[in-house]
Amino acid sequence: MEGLERFDLEKIREEILERYPAKVARKRAKQVVINRKDPETGTPPEIVANVRTIPGILTMRGCCYAGCKGVVLGPTRDILQITHGPIGCGFYSWLTRRNQTKPRTEEDQNFLPYAFTTDLTENEIIFGGEKKLKAAIEEAIAAFHPKAIGIFATCPVGLIGDDIHAVAKEMEEKYPEVNIFAFSCEGYKGVSQSAGHHIANNKLFTDVVGLNDEVKEGRFKVNLLGEYNIGGDAFEVERLFERCGITLVSTFSGNSCYEDLTRAHTADLNLVMCHRSINYMAEMMEKKYGIPWVKINFLGAAATAKSLRRIAAFFDDPELTARVEEVISEEMAEVEKVREEVYPRTEGKIAMLFVGGSRAHHYQALFEELGMRTVAAGYEFAHRDDYEGRRVLPYIKIDADSRNIEELEVGPDPVRYRPRVTQEQAEKLKALGIEFMDYRGMMPEMDEESLVIDDLNAYEAEVLIERIRPHIFCAGIKEKYVIQKFGLPMKQLHNYDYSGPYAGFKGAINFYREIDRMVNSRIWQMVCPPWEKTAPLEGAYVKEREEESYAHATHD
Repeated sequence: MEGLERFDLEKIREEILERYPAKVARKRAKQVVINRKDPETGTPPEIVANVRTIPGILTMRGCCYAGCKGVVLGPTRDILQITHGPIGCGFYSWLTRRNQTKPRTEEDQNFLPYAFTTDLTENEIIFGGEKKLKAAIEEAIAAFHPKAIGIFATCPVGLIGDDIHAVAKEMEEKYPEVNIFAFSCEGYKGVSQSAGHHIANNKLFTDVVGLNDEVKEGRFKVNLLGEYNIGGDAFEVERLFERCGITLVSTFSGNSCYEDLTRAHTADLNLVMCHRSINYMAEMMEKKYGIPWVKINFLGAAATAKSLRRIAAFFDDPELTARVEEVISEEMAEVEKVREEVYPRTEGKIAMLFVGGSRAHHYQALFEELGMRTVAAGYEFAHRDDYEGRRVLPYIKIDADSRNIEELEVGPDPVRYRPRVTQEQAEKLKALGIEFMDYRGMMPEMDEESLVIDDLNAYEAEVLIERIRPHIFCAGIKEKYVIQKFGLPMKQLHNYDYSGPYAGFKGAINFYREIDRMVNSRIWQMVCPPWEKTAPLEGAYVKEREEESYAHATHD
């Protein structure tokens, strides 16, 4: 296997930083680190994250609105979602993540194929858009009869001061059969889409969760948090749960429906897949209803087996444990067969991962199963704990951007709070390596001497590609075509490029075959980037040109 030692990552890091102005370089140096753990404690180095992108830099990040409407609420099929803003914002957030859903019956509502927006124009920017929003809600209710409506504010709405919450309240009083709520998720709030996740979860918690006390049938009831059914991932996890006899009460929010979200508080265990997008919801449900949460990962065959065993250990039921082991044994047989087939062709290849949430962490497990090394990785919207683990939470300074997001004060529900585990059970599970409300982070589990970069930008991506030439680069849609013009296979892990699913055992098989096809295709050697045919544009500051002219004139 090609090792990290053949790359001088320290030199590449210095090369990245030396092109910046001194002030920018000092800031970026804290976000571009070599993963060197303390030899005695195993503690990874400190990294700066969740800070503003430097103006002028082409970041990979999304905005607050994208995190709220596009990520968290986007996959819910029967909450009618109205973007109060320009048409471009509404269109941008419409199915770009390839979320999928399966209504249970033909009569069930499904609004995913629609894009609802008030289409704000200059007229509303000047005179206000509340009347247009009210008209949109009335039109939507008349045409679709939804159970719930979500209103999402974009940048102009925050700037002109439309009170979307007052509109939601007024319209709900007029139409009491419809649950209408609003999200102040203007794109400029926070430093990335992470702020939108927080705003989305707060509103779902106050206005949706807990409205329905009806309990689903089943002995082992769980919620799945942070799984958004990209490319059908949630379908595969649901299949495994069904095989094992685990009852899925609700998913936040892949393949989800409003009714399931309203009774999420009746589950006995919360499973957190993407830590950063949803840990707020898990913590609030623990405080109010007594539901503990554990971190799980269904990306990677070994990780899937480990997660199923965690669930079985929590419920501590011999019948469930036996069933889980039976399912793992049967599913892994096919997984191993495919893995052994492709392994000789993928072993030793190099990958880079720069995607949001926990994906830059979780997908490293899938690449390891293929014998591939992740030489560099980073998140788009992480906080320090996503990199270093939750042990650093007490040391993270709260800045003005974080204070911009409402923090709910949550206490035990006087009627429905019910602790699901005793202290004795918690200690027993801890001895088995299962800790509640914990997350190790990416860096403790990533290779030593690998490169970790928070908020990667276009320039830094180009340096990495030119110096390392990975066999595959994983990121989002904005990076896709630039990477491919370098003659490299690029895998989108935000919507899977019309492929997938990649979760669970069958998803692992799909991933093995897809990566084998991509890293061994010779088509990339035939790519000639446009900048090799045509000279790139060059420019200079006016001041520099004036100085040159003056120098020539003086010389003459």
